[in-house]
Amino acid sequence: MTELIKEFKKTFIESFINLIPILLIIIGFQLFVFQSIPEDVFSISIGFFIVIIGVTFFLMGLEIGIFPLGNNLSSEFLERKSIFWFALFGFALGFGASIAEPAIIAVASQAGSITNGALDPWTLRLIIATSVGAITAFGIIRTILGWNIAKIIIIGYILVLIITYFTPPSIIGLAYDSGGVATNVATVPLIVALGIGIASALQGKNVLKDGFGFVALAAITPMISIQIYGMFALGGDFSLEALEVAKEQLEDETHYVAGFTLFGVIGDLFKTFLNLVPIIATILIFQYLIIKKPLPNIGGVIFGFIFLVIGLYAFIIGIKLGLFPIGESIANNLVTMNNVFFIYLFAFLIGFGTTMAEPALVAVIKQADKMSSIRLNVSIIRTLVALGVGCGILFGAYKIVNGYNIWLLITILYSIVVILTLIAPKEIVAFAFDLGGVTTSEITVPIVTAFGLFLATNIDGRDPLMDGFGLIAFASVFPMITVMGYSILISKFGNKS
Repeated sequence: MTELIKEFKKTFIESFINLIPILLIIIGFQLFVFQSIPEDVFSISIGFFIVIIGVTFFLMGLEIGIFPLGNNLSSEFLERKSIFWFALFGFALGFGASIAEPAIIAVASQAGSITNGALDPWTLRLIIATSVGAITAFGIIRTILGWNIAKIIIIGYILVLIITYFTPPSIIGLAYDSGGVATNVATVPLIVALGIGIASALQGKNVLKDGFGFVALAAITPMISIQIYGMFALGGDFSLEALEVAKEQLEDETHYVAGFTLFGVIGDLFKTFLNLVPIIATILIFQYLIIKKPLPNIGGVIFGFIFLVIGLYAFIIGIKLGLFPIGESIANNLVTMNNVFFIYLFAFLIGFGTTMAEPALVAVIKQADKMSSIRLNVSIIRTLVALGVGCGILFGAYKIVNGYNIWLLITILYSIVVILTLIAPKEIVAFAFDLGGVTTSEITVPIVTAFGLFLATNIDGRDPLMDGFGLIAFASVFPMITVMGYSILISKFGNKS
């Protein structure tokens, strides 16, 4: 217990330090750009503190429960030498986690409201969940058989771009963002642990080269399936008729009514637990009916999931109390000022700051560093990813302000990614692709989505469905460019970190 408390204190301090960039950005804009103090500064401060608590519990839950569980499951399935059951487990895990993921539900609901039901939210969720489940199963097979991840991802992006060319413009941004939210905070650590577990257990496998790639694949397939669905559901360009509905829904989703009751807290904790039930059920069913062994370290697994539930609940409440209100206030002030320089500056800084605080990113980089034979500089990689996300949000904001075609921009960016993939060190490619997916998680997705929709609904001539979505796509692709670009420079001119 003493060791657990010591680790909790250490993680709490790290979580606070990770949130400092966001605090500095917000304080800087309020004091030096707007020269005012928000009216609800007290509740915002409480929200930030709750976020720190949430991130701490979340990271502790991953470390003591989720990562060891994922590694153990990989070892057990490999011992059975049954690729079929392992792949079926992957499908069930990916599908179950995605169908209940709050971020996916939110994006699907927004799309349904904006299109007056032309895009059915439940159908969208089923498509995304099935896509993630299928590609998780494929990723397991790919890792075991040693298929080249770079070639597979390049083929995937080529398919995405070809399909995008024929897709109604109004659905493109949503489809790309669906790929981002599919790689969520609950699923990512576990499938990363599965990949690392497979690469660690099989002789001749490299953890960075062979153990990663799951997250990147999980982001590509929803882009393809949602665009195909959009072709049939919308037929052509969709005429937007429900701006007010979209604004009202965004208002509802990004606000939290202050005031806590004991029953309210218990109810919300239970709802958070329900989001993890599909993951837990999948693990228990396969562990006891297929593997036919009791869970090892069951105490650590139970505590891990309890910490995860507490962390996710506190995290969501904290960002709604603290980050959402101040983020919307700043976005509103920026649009009112009609100064594009500050819009772009905020876009870059909020992308950088939220990524530096992203708990899933920190956890995945640390796990990769721990399990890989190559020593990774965690701080440098996290900073590179954060710079990439910042540039991506800046690029996306520029697209919204100027109304550029997303297909052309995405084509250019993915072409750069493909070129870098061909010349980057092979052991870093899959890792870089996964980092692009990990960044679009619980902190980044809601804030960035809200920012994009707010800009698109408040700038004349912009369509929230066509222009408001797409920031997540840019936030995913730029980290791949920064990480692979850095690895190329290090391999040519310096020592590997």
